[in-house]
Amino acid sequence: MKNFIVKKFGGTSVASTEKIKIIAKRIAEDIKRGERPLIVLSAMSGYTDSLIQMADRVFPDYQGEAYDMLLSSGEQVSISLLSMALKKRNIPNKPLLAHQAGIQTSSFFSKACIESIRTEKIKSLFKKNIFPLIAGFQGVTKQNEITTLGRGGSDLTAVALSSALKIKTCEIYTDVRGVFTADPQLVPKARKQKHLSFSEMMEMSYLGSKVLQIRSVEMASKHGINLHVRHAFKKEEGTWITKKKENFMEGSLVSAVAHDLNTLVIKFNKTAEGVGFISELFTKLGKESVFVDIISQSGIGVPARLAFSITKTDLKKSLSVLKKLKLDKNISIIDGVAKISIIGVGMASYSGVAGRFFSVIKKTKARLYLVTTSEIKISAIIDKTSLKKTARALHKEFDL
Repeated sequence: MKNFIVKKFGGTSVASTEKIKIIAKRIAEDIKRGERPLIVLSAMSGYTDSLIQMADRVFPDYQGEAYDMLLSSGEQVSISLLSMALKKRNIPNKPLLAHQAGIQTSSFFSKACIESIRTEKIKSLFKKNIFPLIAGFQGVTKQNEITTLGRGGSDLTAVALSSALKIKTCEIYTDVRGVFTADPQLVPKARKQKHLSFSEMMEMSYLGSKVLQIRSVEMASKHGINLHVRHAFKKEEGTWITKKKENFMEGSLVSAVAHDLNTLVIKFNKTAEGVGFISELFTKLGKESVFVDIISQSGIGVPARLAFSITKTDLKKSLSVLKKLKLDKNISIIDGVAKISIIGVGMASYSGVAGRFFSVIKKTKARLYLVTTSEIKISAIIDKTSLKKTARALHKEFDL
């Protein structure tokens, strides 16, 4: 589809009516240059959070069909306002909720998966030179129940539409100039990256970067959709995320330092030795959708040792599982920690990276709790008070 492009605007890009007017001006200019955009929008910044707070005041911990119906209303506001702003500029457009756009999902409320997209409606609009505005973050089941795709789900909507329509470029507009080598608020010397591979971006999203939802990067990688992360209000190149990183041989060994404050450690004071106990524990945690990140276990000695990290938001469900297993009196919860990671496809081909990583941990005197590695990343749970100096030291150590 020549000159077709998917453009997704995040919540900060449409946070006010004034910003929506600026976005409408930008889109109108792109169309005059010959682009044929399909627009995907998030809810206005803070809108979804306010809906969640209202839901919690009425029925805490409920996440069923009424909850998703409530949360999906934010994107309806965004596409309606942008539609008006574009019509004022004489740009023909059609705002569409997910069910009108043919986005069908699974029935797993709050974390639904996109199963199929019927593109006939969107294609018919393009043939009439009418530009579609799609509500991100939502879908509809075969039973016509509204579902949502999880936080950051508008990214997934945009990539899925790119795939369904065979549009090879998806632009993600946000309030930053691209993807940086670290969080600039934590590491002031962090710099914008021109290119990243899908695997690097997936690790960064998984390890705490809030720029892109990990499921959207996974889908882009699977279907060969090139992602371009750009600033919504600055007309400059951002960061390209593609199958292979350009000029890889001249690139850095490590591409980025990532961190995540939404973590804590559950440590067992005493456990039974053997895999039976561990199997039962993690099976039941999995059934409650608790995501277990880093695990450390030793069966040598008495008692055996076990510790693992989870997100803070999963603590309540984890404690419920432990109580049912009568293990809640045998644990220590270690809060005040953070996950620090280095990521880079170049790490797979070079030795000595781990040694340099742990040398930095030693120099900054950070307290180390858990460690995990893969071919392209090393992650550690450390005390939160050491996060800033450790992140900056790692950034310097690997010449980022």
